[in-house]
Amino acid sequence: MKSRLLSLARGKYAYPALAFVAFIESSVFPIPPDVMVIPMVLADRRKAWLIATICTIASVAGGLLGYAIGAFAWDTIGQPLIELYGKQDSFEAFRIWFEKYGFMAVFGAGLTPFPYKVITIASGFSHINLAVFMTASVIARGGRFFLEAALLRLMGDRAQALIEKHFALIVTGIFAAVALSFLALKLIP
Repeated sequence: MKSRLLSLARGKYAYPALAFVAFIESSVFPIPPDVMVIPMVLADRRKAWLIATICTIASVAGGLLGYAIGAFAWDTIGQPLIELYGKQDSFEAFRIWFEKYGFMAVFGAGLTPFPYKVITIASGFSHINLAVFMTASVIARGGRFFLEAALLRLMGDRAQALIEKHFALIVTGIFAAVALSFLALKLIP
């Protein structure tokens, strides 16, 4: 499956394929769109921002589908999907995390390698405020894909190795910086 996506990333229909993969990954598909973003940006670095934009828009739109699955089709689609991917623990962990941290839970999980489909379905299932969900999703998914595109555009193949080896650490550092910024803004009178 992954090799098929890589060949699509280099083909004539790369942009529609990227949009499709980013859309369905947000609700039902197990492979993240990064497997297409990386080779597409490396193939033509001048189009890094276009690629990140397409991926962000499609991912957030797919997130709405995931939200709808959680809100309106939990029993028939949502629960079987979560069980199919063995993500019951992740689903429950995210729900608890959201109750405690709200916006930052969606934002943080949307930025990291945490399965976005779990976030979208759990958000709908929990009836999280749609505006909060969408705002956090746009910022997180956009941040993730634009950061990835920027690194690839600036550093090329070296960035690919860095992203593949240290992605979770990079994202955790960015998330910590953003969380500390929000905390500082709340603490400053």
